[in-house]
Amino acid sequence: MIGHGVRIGPWCSIGPDVVIEDGVHLIANVIVDGHTRIGPEVVCYPFTTIGMAPQDLKYRGEATRCIIGARTVIREHVTIHRGTATGTGVTRVGDDCLIMANSHVAHDCLLGNSVIIVNNVVMGGHVTIGDHARIMGAAALHQFVRIGHAALVGGVCGVEADVIPYGSVLGNRARLVGLHWIWLKRNGVQAEEMHRLRRAFRALYPRAMEENSTAFSQRMASVRTEYSDEPKVAEILTFIEAPSHRGLVRVAGGGAASIESDGV
Repeated sequence: MIGHGVRIGPWCSIGPDVVIEDGVHLIANVIVDGHTRIGPEVVCYPFTTIGMAPQDLKYRGEATRCIIGARTVIREHVTIHRGTATGTGVTRVGDDCLIMANSHVAHDCLLGNSVIIVNNVVMGGHVTIGDHARIMGAAALHQFVRIGHAALVGGVCGVEADVIPYGSVLGNRARLVGLHWIWLKRNGVQAEEMHRLRRAFRALYPRAMEENSTAFSQRMASVRTEYSDEPKVAEILTFIEAPSHRGLVRVAGGGAASIESDGV
């Protein structure tokens, strides 16, 4: 099904089970296959491939899905594969995302709204990325990792474990270096809330950090009590306590107190 005002350029291929909503623009040489739905006003640049079979040896041709949200922009040579029957059955990209050239969104990945994926990012299957997250160029996300709301993953960064909401990770192997202060400032978080977030973060990840689960649980309980009125702190703690396949990215050497700075 093709909606109103859709523009389909030369050499595009659209499968029989595809739904393309109003105002979509497939510029040229775009392939859309499988049970795929392209939301309204999405723009797909040349040589993008959406909804093709997943790169999973267990896949046996099941009618799994791929969904692209409204107003998302998908740049050149991006591949987005449909889900698997052994996963969630759907690969989903939210509204207002930007996926830059040569990036790969694997089967069963779930991207929130307003996510930015910079050039050459690759992700394994079942990755979850929260709203407003930023994944910088050539980062690689291990299968099943979770990237929290508004988190920042640095360029050329291998992410093997979960990144907390508002967290910032850098390095050849991702290490937590602080919070995503630039996003927080640009989105209206005031100075007092920023200072409280900083103090809560340092309490969770102090300079001389004990590396055992009991000590971390005690720090979490203390932070929950002291910052019970801070929604962003509660969001971080809820994320940490949620089920995880990969655990949490470790803090960079020296602890948060020695490396994290926001300029506030």
